[in-house]
Amino acid sequence: MLAGFSSRFYLRFINIRGFLHACRVVSGRFAKAGDPGEISQFQALTTAVSGTVGIGNIAGVAVAISLGGPGATLWLIVAGFLGMSTKMAECTLGVRYRRLSPEGKVAGGPMVYLQHGFGELGHPRLGKALAVFYAMAMVVGCLGIGIGNMFQSNQSAAILIDMTGGAHSWFADKGWLIGVIMAIAVGIITIGGIRSIAVTTERMVPFMALLYILLGLAVIVINYEALPAACARIWNGAFSPDGVAGGMVGVMIIGFRRAVFSNEAGLGSAAIAHATARTPYPASEGYVALLEPFIDTVVICTITALVIVITSSDLSTAGALSGIELSTRAFQATLSWSGIPLAICALLFAFSTIIAWSYYGLTAFTYLVGDSKIAEVSFKLFFLAFVVIGASIQLSSVVDLSDALVFVVAIPNLIGLYLLAPVIKQEINRVAFHRV
Repeated sequence: MLAGFSSRFYLRFINIRGFLHACRVVSGRFAKAGDPGEISQFQALTTAVSGTVGIGNIAGVAVAISLGGPGATLWLIVAGFLGMSTKMAECTLGVRYRRLSPEGKVAGGPMVYLQHGFGELGHPRLGKALAVFYAMAMVVGCLGIGIGNMFQSNQSAAILIDMTGGAHSWFADKGWLIGVIMAIAVGIITIGGIRSIAVTTERMVPFMALLYILLGLAVIVINYEALPAACARIWNGAFSPDGVAGGMVGVMIIGFRRAVFSNEAGLGSAAIAHATARTPYPASEGYVALLEPFIDTVVICTITALVIVITSSDLSTAGALSGIELSTRAFQATLSWSGIPLAICALLFAFSTIIAWSYYGLTAFTYLVGDSKIAEVSFKLFFLAFVVIGASIQLSSVVDLSDALVFVVAIPNLIGLYLLAPVIKQEINRVAFHRV
């Protein structure tokens, strides 16, 4: 979160003063026919949001509260606000250094701005080395346990099995079949590239986010009398936690870790999607990107946390439940019928994350081996195989491994954000609000 603090002050609280302008930009108010790029700015936002709004928004928040108590919620919110500035910075660079082919295909993201940005600074070898390291980490991350594929398909299978009868479900020993079905669906959507993905997320993300938000608000409104006490537990727990290793610092770290895993600010992954947006101004897409942590963490994760804290008077036994079980029980404590719509939300969250990360991984892979049809098809088949594997096996130590992987992916990107900070500020100052 150091990057969040730094970018917040360096960019003069752009996450606050630029929020309303970001809403105007994403509405398409400044869009013009013929702007360079592949997809609209709204589609770029929904694609990037689809990559961050995943199982972590339901299960991850519950894990944070079970480990750090209600106080973790406050630090999660703070981290979300800080992440808005970081996300704007990396996505501004994504558009600033993107490369457009003669056919109109865009290649962008940390791999590209590390290589070419550092080249402008006179350090081409360092830039290339960091770019290759980032691309390799991204390929592993998109396939691996925590970020974009196996964890999501694994939890999707678990949710579907639980929804259809648990241990007695026909799917109980057929996780592989669930994985195959998901892989086919992912393959159909991703075969058309970023434009096909964007069309899908443009419809899916607003629906699934709104459905989840309405469910959460319904629980909060019905239990409105418990809201002041819940807020007090969150505030007091943030500064004087009881039974949390490390005290206030410990609960702060837990909240920040969950927030970073949720909104991915600092990872640079969203810059890959935003680089494809139709706009001639890098800072324009940066404004759009700052909305992501607000939607993902400040709104959706906070609603999840409030539902859990409001409905769970005793969180001391939460550790005996998995994250998704704790969240589900919290919703069902008020809305007994919410199991199925909540499961639908969780499945859509996971599925949308998988399709977004398939594009992130493909972009990183083709950066390493070259953009060819053979490379594209090979990677997609490999990615789909991991969807099946993830749904078929038992994953352990997921949280710790996920956080470690997030850290590895973030290292080269954060180095780039610090050293290219003057370029970011120049792009923001170059275009006045009324021209963006």
